[in-house]
Amino acid sequence: MNLSGCFFLPKQSPFYLFSLSYCYYSAAPSLILRPSVPRSVLRLTTPFLHRPPSHHLNPKRTIKSSSTCLKSTPTTLSATAAAAAASESSSSMAAFSEQARVPPALQLPTPPITKFKIGLCQLAVTPDKERNILHARTAIEEAAEKGAKLVVLPEIWNGPYSNDSFPVYAEDIGAGFDKSPSTAMLSEAARLLKVTIIGGSIAERDGDKLYNTCCVFDTDGNLIAKHRKIHLFDIDIPGKISFKESKTLTAGESPTVVDTEVGRIGIGICYDIRFQELAILYAARGAHLICYPGAFNTTTGPLHWELLQRARATDNQLYVATCSPARDPGAGYQAWGHSTLVGPFGEVLATTEHEEAILVAEIDYSQIELRRTNLPLEKQRRGDLYQLVDVHRLNSK
Repeated sequence: MNLSGCFFLPKQSPFYLFSLSYCYYSAAPSLILRPSVPRSVLRLTTPFLHRPPSHHLNPKRTIKSSSTCLKSTPTTLSATAAAAAASESSSSMAAFSEQARVPPALQLPTPPITKFKIGLCQLAVTPDKERNILHARTAIEEAAEKGAKLVVLPEIWNGPYSNDSFPVYAEDIGAGFDKSPSTAMLSEAARLLKVTIIGGSIAERDGDKLYNTCCVFDTDGNLIAKHRKIHLFDIDIPGKISFKESKTLTAGESPTVVDTEVGRIGIGICYDIRFQELAILYAARGAHLICYPGAFNTTTGPLHWELLQRARATDNQLYVATCSPARDPGAGYQAWGHSTLVGPFGEVLATTEHEEAILVAEIDYSQIELRRTNLPLEKQRRGDLYQLVDVHRLNSK
C-alpha cells in the first residue's frame, strides 16, 4: 500500500483476480478503477483492516456470489435520483448520437408531397442513339400516363455500355442542349409532362475527360443537379467478367443531394451503391430517397443487386430506387435488369425481371418516420466510438 491508499496488484496474483468480488470491511468500500495507470490500481475509500482469509488466495475455491460478503444494507435510490440518472444517461446518448455525424446530421425535411408514384423505365438499349433517345421519351410519357411524378432512367441508356462506346456516344452537357440531344429531350419531357426526371446516366464529355453522368430535371425542365459517378466500376473476376471503367472514364468528385418537387433525393450510379458511406452521408443530409441508375451484370447481379439495395435502405431507413437497362442477349455486356423499389424497412415494394418494363409504384414518406420511430437508430449511434465525416459540408462551413 502506498501513501495515497492505493494497492498495486500484479495481474498474476490470484488476489487480483478476485479483488473486486470480496469484501473485507464492515462497510463495503467504493472502488475507483484507474485504467490509465500501467499497473492495476484499486483505490479504496476505507482503510484496509486485515488480511483476506486464506481461501481468498485459492483460485480453485468457488465463490457463490460477491453479494454474500457485504455486511451493509443496500440503499435504494430515491425516485428523484433515479429520474436524474436516467435523464443524464439519455442526455449522454443524445450527445453521442449527434457526434456520430460530422457535421451533425440534418433534420429530415418536410417533403412537398408525402405520397406519389415513381416510374422506373427499364429500357432496351441499341447502337442507334437517335432511336434510344426517342424510345426513352416514349417510356417517360408512358410512366407519366400511369401517374408517375418521378421518372428514373437506366445507367448509360443512349448507347451501348462499353469502353469503346463511351467516347462515341458522349455529349458535352455543359455546352447546352444543342450539343446534348439526350439532355435536351429529358428537359423537354420534364417540362411538358410536369414530372421530375432522374435521367439515368450518359457518357459526358468535359474537355479531354469523360464522365458517367446523371442529370436531374425539375418540372419546369431545368437542370437542377448533375452527378458524376464517384466510384468507377473496375473489377476482374477470372472466367466471369472483367471491366475497367477507369480505362476511359474519370471519377466524379462530389456527392449529390437535390431538393425536388418530390422530396430530397440522393444520387448514385451503379457501383456507387457498394459504398455504404455514400448512402450514410446522404441520409445525414436529410435524403428521403436515394436513386441508383445502374447496370449490374449477370455475375454479380444475382448475388448483390437486391441485397445492396435492401442494405442501403435498411441501414439508413429511407427509400432506395434502382433502374437498370433491359438485358440484350446479343450485347457484349449483359445487364442483370431487375429494377426495384425498396422501402425504409428493407422491404421490396416492386421489382421486375430482365426484360423491358415500365415499373410504377407508390412511395409514402410517412413510412420513414414510422420506421425511425420503431427503430430509433439515429438516436442510438455511438459518436464516442465512431464517426462519419462529410468532408464537403465540413469544409463549406
